[in-house]
Amino acid sequence: MDWSNVTAEDLIEALREVDWSSPPRPFSEFFSRFTVPRSVSKWNSRLKCNLYYYRTNYFIMIVFILGMGFLRRPLAIVAALMTAFSIAFLNDSFAATFSEKVTRTVRQFSPHLAAKMRPPLTPVIRGRPSAKRAIYICGRPRWVFVLVFSTVSFILWFVSCAALTVLWAFATGLLATLAHASFRVPNLKARLNTFREEFRAVWRNYSEL
Repeated sequence: MDWSNVTAEDLIEALREVDWSSPPRPFSEFFSRFTVPRSVSKWNSRLKCNLYYYRTNYFIMIVFILGMGFLRRPLAIVAALMTAFSIAFLNDSFAATFSEKVTRTVRQFSPHLAAKMRPPLTPVIRGRPSAKRAIYICGRPRWVFVLVFSTVSFILWFVSCAALTVLWAFATGLLATLAHASFRVPNLKARLNTFREEFRAVWRNYSEL
C-alpha cells in the first residue's frame, strides 16, 4: 500500500472504524529497529503506517504517561479515564463492543432491562439498509454517551485543577508517539497487516451489496 497517497482524513476515518480490541504489539517488535527517514515522502508514509499499525501501543503509552503525571491527583486520573472513554466511544468497533459487554452483563441480573438496551432495528429496503447504520450504545445514540462522559470529565478537570498537568502530560505523550512513528522502520508484518485490513474492508463492503 502506498501510504503517501493516504490523506489525514482517510487515516482518521480508518482509525475510527478499525477494530481496537486487538492486543498491543510486543515490546520486542515495538522497540525493534529505528532509522532516520531518507526523505519527507518516506517520513510521511512511515508516520501514517506506524500510526495505523501501532495504534493500540500509542494509546496505552499516552494513557500511561497521563497516569504518571497524575499520581498525586487521584481525581485527575478519573477525569483522564472519562476523557479516554469519551474519545474511544467515537470508534465504531469500541462502541459496539462496549455496548455488547455491558448489555450481556446486565442480562444476567435483569433480562427485561437488557432488552431495552438493545439498539433499534435499521429499516431495510430491497435488501439494503435505508441509510448508514447509526451507532448505539446500550440502546442510546452514541453522541449521548460522548456528551455525558465529556461533560463529566470537564467538570472533574476543573475541580482537580490539573489542566496544566494534563497539557504537559498529553503533549509529552504526543511527542513520544510522533518520535516513535517517525523513526520506527515499518516491518513486513505491518505491511501484511495493512493489506489484511484492506481486504476485510473491501469484503465487508462487498457483502453489504
